Amino acid sequence: MPIIKLIVDGGSMKPGPAVAQQLGPMGINLGKVIEEVNEATSGFKGMKVPVQLDVDSKTKKFTISVSSPPVAELIKKEIGVEKASGLSGRNMVGNIAIEQAIGIAKTKMPNMLAKDLKSAVKLVIGSCVSLGVLVESKSAKEVQSEIDLGVYDKEIQAEKTELSPEKQKQLASYFAEVKSRQEAAAKAAEAAKAAEEAAKTETATAPAAATAEKKEPAKAEAKKK
Repeated sequence: MPIIKLIVDGGSMKPGPAVAQQLGPMGINLGKVIEEVNEATSGFKGMKVPVQLDVDSKTKKFTISVSSPPVAELIKKEIGVEKASGLSGRNMVGNIAIEQAIGIAKTKMPNMLAKDLKSAVKLVIGSCVSLGVLVESKSAKEVQSEIDLGVYDKEIQAEKTELSPEKQKQLASYFAEVKSRQEAAAKAAEAAKAAEEAAKTETATAPAAATAEKKEPAKAEAKKK
């Protein structure tokens, strides 16, 4: 029984040459596959989802197995973004609570090389580092060190995944300040770059203007003669 592994957009799989090349020769109805995959992954909209198709080439029947999305996709869903930071060390794209990290770790632990939940949480926090996501309004690297020190042992041991509306509000408020500072810094950098470009242009055109000024009196003298 052939096995086909795919990474699809949750609830939005579309026909493509890669899928058609694999299913076409088997005589499988591609439209039906897309319809059933989209139904099976509808709960993961906006995320990349691993899907496995077990195909019976004789009966043309297939079964769909959906795996949970990668850690990075689950983190992005928690903070409501589609893309990670292109400059993870400088620009942050979100701020999550330790409870959210624990929830993701519990979801992905069966697929992780982690000996316990604490190790799994550390792996999730590691993904936050590369994505440019704050944890508990701190850098993810700082929180990794705090996990080693046992700062969050109580929450991890209790497998706490729910956070209060008040804490949610605090995290959002802190990130709004961070985002505002980032936007101000970006505008300042753009203004500085524009000023630099203008200075270069002025420097480049100055000699040409001076040469033109010298030529004008020469033309006037030539006309008099």
